[in-house]
Amino acid sequence: MDDIKANLEIRPVTLDYLDQFNDLLAYVFQVTSKEVSESGYEEGELERAKRPVLEKSDVIGWFHDDQLISQLAVYPCQVNIHGRTFNMGGLTGVGTYPEFAGHGLMHDLIKLALERMRAHKQWISYLYPYSIPFYRKKGWEIMSDHLTFDVKDTQLPKPTPVSGHVERHESDHPDVRATYDRFAARNHGAMIRNQLNWDEYWRWENEEERTAAVYYDAQGVPQGFCIYWIAQEVFHIKEMVYITQEARVGLWNFISAHFSMVEHVRGNIYKNEPLHFLLDDGDIYQTIKPYYMARIVDVAEFLKVYPFAETSAPLHFVVTDPLAEWNNATFGLWWDEAGQLQLTDRPVGEEVRLDIQTLTTMLMSYRRPSYLARIDRIQASRKAIKQLENLIPMDEPYFSDYF
Repeated sequence: MDDIKANLEIRPVTLDYLDQFNDLLAYVFQVTSKEVSESGYEEGELERAKRPVLEKSDVIGWFHDDQLISQLAVYPCQVNIHGRTFNMGGLTGVGTYPEFAGHGLMHDLIKLALERMRAHKQWISYLYPYSIPFYRKKGWEIMSDHLTFDVKDTQLPKPTPVSGHVERHESDHPDVRATYDRFAARNHGAMIRNQLNWDEYWRWENEEERTAAVYYDAQGVPQGFCIYWIAQEVFHIKEMVYITQEARVGLWNFISAHFSMVEHVRGNIYKNEPLHFLLDDGDIYQTIKPYYMARIVDVAEFLKVYPFAETSAPLHFVVTDPLAEWNNATFGLWWDEAGQLQLTDRPVGEEVRLDIQTLTTMLMSYRRPSYLARIDRIQASRKAIKQLENLIPMDEPYFSDYF
């Protein structure tokens, strides 16, 4: 055993350690009081705002005597995976003081966190990576993208007649939340937000400076919204959500109506769906970067409830996992006469060899089986790859939250 670990203890981080929890986060992520103030928080308010997260999350840490030196939190969430609701363990609050780094403390905490997620029936986990290579080694893989765009005022779309209208509201208006709920229920990967999730959504934003433009159809039903603010002749879009294409057009009509007020429209898209194809003048500036990562916590339990697109001839996965030993196994899939998936530990049908990272990104539909096979992330026959292409739904993930 590492000599340092002999003097340390892993235990739950309770509310008694709220100050130490916040201090460690602030040190690791170098959050200054100026940044906190600019986000709209008064002194002490951020610490109080984090209290519900600590109350509701599963937080564990290494202690040296009574000093918290390394920690992580598992944030209880629900997400939509191809139309089915999954409990998701959101890994956050990860940090170790530098003088205790290099002794495997975080490795042990993550391993324990996976065991606890499994016990809580959180079959999948998301996280925002401060280091993609670090989390890949722990079994997570990229599952969503964050796109940004910059549209000049001269490139804004010409107004197109729609039957509905836009109304401006406070950003926490009930119609915003109700519309997001409907959107999340239809969009694979999305967070199904409760009040705590909404609080985290605004954590580093000054909510009072944001406005919601809500599109209502001819029957007065909200079908989309845009959270925005205007500063220094730039129309900033935090997020645009729409359930119908009519709502998308109506919201862009609203944005274009600011033509005389702004020189640029800059915003975010949380799906690999570039904006340029939808504009008349698509010669715009866009960026794309990885956003969130995911990992399957328990392969057997995840597969039992995963909504495959169709039935198939039998096949089996041979999975390797660097931390969760229960996933180092063979998972055979076959469908009975009623079309119900049956799971076995026998190697039935075609073989598919892959690691937990690849299995996750494939079942999340971030990357297709044929592509993963082409880059040697999957070892399988062409017949098996074709089966997987038919089995796995096509919808790409959408995820716009941050925790």
